[in-house]
Amino acid sequence: MPPKLEAKLCAVDAVKARLDAARPLPVNTIASLREKLTLEWTYHSNAIEGNTLTLRETKVVLEGITVGGKTLREHFEAINHRDAIFYVEEIVAKQEPLSEWQIKNIHQLVLKGINNEEAGRYRRDNVVIAGASMTPPDFLHVAEEMPQLIAWHEAAGDVHPVERAAELHARFVKIHPFVDGNGRTGRLLLNFELMKAGYPPAVIRKEDRVAYYDALDDACVTGVYDGITTLVAEAVQRSLETYLDLL
Repeated sequence: MPPKLEAKLCAVDAVKARLDAARPLPVNTIASLREKLTLEWTYHSNAIEGNTLTLRETKVVLEGITVGGKTLREHFEAINHRDAIFYVEEIVAKQEPLSEWQIKNIHQLVLKGINNEEAGRYRRDNVVIAGASMTPPDFLHVAEEMPQLIAWHEAAGDVHPVERAAELHARFVKIHPFVDGNGRTGRLLLNFELMKAGYPPAVIRKEDRVAYYDALDDACVTGVYDGITTLVAEAVQRSLETYLDLL
């Protein structure tokens, strides 16, 4: 690991240690932080994929109000993403290990009402990723690649949680197991891994989209995950500082 990345992970853990020392956190503080991060994570994750709802419009949609001039799909994307976050929180609370079944459940929530036929089903077609250097594996290989991903994950227990989460995300995106919704599902898996290890969710911001895609592409092509790990570490640090600022 490059010294710069090692220093970054040490800095993240130092901030996390400060937060852990403040536990148990006040109930109302936890509730408002959870609401804030759920909203931001939903807004940014959808915006990265081209959803045009603003942060404020996303908040309104999550409160059950329809926004004029926005498509039905954009409304579904916001509500579905929030529901998928709730599901991830639930499996983290139950300390369930990662499985293909869960990944399909997360994806099913992401595409619910948008593409019910493909929701929770591995792709049955070959796809290309616009703007990416790598081509995802043939759809016939997805059924064997996904168990290999789970097996890698089970063996990666000694790796730093931030590093492991970033690599899980990149490996999942490289397989691209679904026809649509891989980015959102991948970021939900990223945060499943972080939250399981006691970190707050990392919000990859819309404005970091190009750097994020470049880092992902680089990881998928070279098998070196330093760039995407650095980006995730910075996002985790932002979330940790949001917590500390409120305290």
